[in-house]
Amino acid sequence: MKHKISILFHLNSSKASKKGLYPIYLRITINGARIELSTSKFVEKSKWNASAGKIKGTNEEARLINSHLDILRSKVYETENWMINNNQDINAQTFKNKFLGVEEKQRQLILIFEDHNKLMKELIGSTFANNTFKKYETTLSHTKEFLKFQYNLNDISIKRVDIAFINDFDFFLRNTKKCNNNSTIKYIRNFGKIIKQCYVNGWLERDPLLNYKGKVKEIERVYLTQEEIESLLNKEFKIKRLELVRDMFLFSCFTGLAYIDVYNLTNSNIIIGIDGEKWISTKRQKTESPSRIPILPVSQMIIDKYENHPQCKNEGKLLPILSNQKMNAYLKELADICEIDKELTFHIARHTFATTVTLTNGVPIESVSKMLGHKNIRTTQHYAKVLDKKVSEDMTILKSKFTYTLNTVLKTKSN
Repeated sequence: MKHKISILFHLNSSKASKKGLYPIYLRITINGARIELSTSKFVEKSKWNASAGKIKGTNEEARLINSHLDILRSKVYETENWMINNNQDINAQTFKNKFLGVEEKQRQLILIFEDHNKLMKELIGSTFANNTFKKYETTLSHTKEFLKFQYNLNDISIKRVDIAFINDFDFFLRNTKKCNNNSTIKYIRNFGKIIKQCYVNGWLERDPLLNYKGKVKEIERVYLTQEEIESLLNKEFKIKRLELVRDMFLFSCFTGLAYIDVYNLTNSNIIIGIDGEKWISTKRQKTESPSRIPILPVSQMIIDKYENHPQCKNEGKLLPILSNQKMNAYLKELADICEIDKELTFHIARHTFATTVTLTNGVPIESVSKMLGHKNIRTTQHYAKVLDKKVSEDMTILKSKFTYTLNTVLKTKSN
């Protein structure tokens, strides 16, 4: 940051001694902010040259005091040069501390980040999900690598984090770590939370993220078609674990629940809804927002199928779902067997519920949003893209209306 510094020696008339001597003060002005410091020297007002900022004459007293003032002037410029050479932010407070030898507590980026993550870890399950914590741990790891790569440092003062630092970090993530655009932006946003925290605490004068221009690009959401769902439904498996994985995946396709939310389900989550039918009533772990979903026949069939499964009996679970890691590994195998050319994940199941299962069949997006547990309908719009098939059906209805109107007009004219 550019700064403007000026020096002035002056007499402080409000602190004159009983002997009529006036204290000489050093005034340092940095970007309009003043620092007033006593030089510990006194002089008669008649001997002071205000315009020159020194004592008149060449006698012993004048030479000693003026020499002292010159030393202080030189110290001001030495302090300024040191702060510039060491990339220190120069303002009235930081300059005064350095000039007087008062050591300002240096707040280090990595230490602050590690403290943030320690607190987050303690709040897993109450305030944060474990996956969220893992994302911040990954961001911290990338930050450490960047500091070593860019500066050959293990840590750095928080005051050195500016827009240039953030842009360099962005380039490092894209170029060195080979992160795609959206992953890069998400890491920068996680990093930005730490920086904003420092700004709010008063450790930074400004938020450098304000000038960061990165934007998340909308990606094409993958989902299963009706034919692919039927392929999974009709497939017979000789291997029980694959049959189990297929059923858990389909359950998500017909409820829209994420993996962790299916994992957390118990019998107490089954309620009788406003229509007298069975519903799932739960709270999404990711957002803690309520989600209520009428149970479709396929979902009920799967619940009934595993009602007496040992895991459900022993652990009180609604369904005997495997670990997320095993589920995702077996889903790849499942896709190959069913000849589905898509990388199956629980995210895809959730997208499938939003598109093929609900929107395509005329369920209003407001209802879909509520079942997915979204707080904002704009989030649902990212998951639930209206399919070409639905557009075609809607336009067919519109065409029939215009055709009827046109035929009526032509019939009237012919008569």
